[in-house]
Amino acid sequence: MKDEDTYPDVTLRLMMEVANTTSFPELEDHEYGERLASKARSAVALLREHTAPYESLIGERERLDVEHAACAQQAEVQHRFSDELTELQAEFFHLYGIPDDRAHERGHRFEPFLHRLFDLFDVEPRLSYSLEYEQIDGAFTFDTDDYVVEAEWQKKKVSRAEADAFDKKVERKGRNALGLIVSVKGFSPDAIGQYSQGTTFMTMDGPDLMAVLSGQIRLEDVLRRKKRYANETGACHFPVSQF
Repeated sequence: MKDEDTYPDVTLRLMMEVANTTSFPELEDHEYGERLASKARSAVALLREHTAPYESLIGERERLDVEHAACAQQAEVQHRFSDELTELQAEFFHLYGIPDDRAHERGHRFEPFLHRLFDLFDVEPRLSYSLEYEQIDGAFTFDTDDYVVEAEWQKKKVSRAEADAFDKKVERKGRNALGLIVSVKGFSPDAIGQYSQGTTFMTMDGPDLMAVLSGQIRLEDVLRRKKRYANETGACHFPVSQF
């Protein structure tokens, strides 16, 4: 009683537990067990009348505590996501500052950059790997589809010849494989025109990447809308600016 203000939660929890007691085996084994158990049941019933209003309050408080913890965890996850996205945006700007005469170095660093970006959005990326007769810049899985990735950051736009070569790469993979060419400098008109009525791949350019890195749109939404557009029109190119 002296420390009543210190232990209200413990006291109330103890009272709730006692109030929900339904059997008294220790008393029933006593010489006067029936009489003692009867008194105990009466006492517990009286206690239950006093604790009943608190039972729903405790349940509500516990529910709110769980919701609060879940919200705090979600906020922490979102905070970490935003921080990493900001770091990736800064890295993208740094790569953008590398001059074209060092395009090979820039391209070499672009592949792991894309891997980090795709990993942030949980699309199960895979780093570059080599097959017997070709090099694959990367791959990922999204919405049960497997994608082959071509990462390009050259001096010029991706040409039709390069698009043709990637198209053949995708065709040689599994029947359900799709392709994604990520070219920061964009795509030549003849490359886009050649794959405007039938395509095995989709395209992403620099502005598309910036829309994702700046938080304007999530990567998953970009992929879904580009794939839907390709399925509906047969065209490989659908910039975020036209969404």
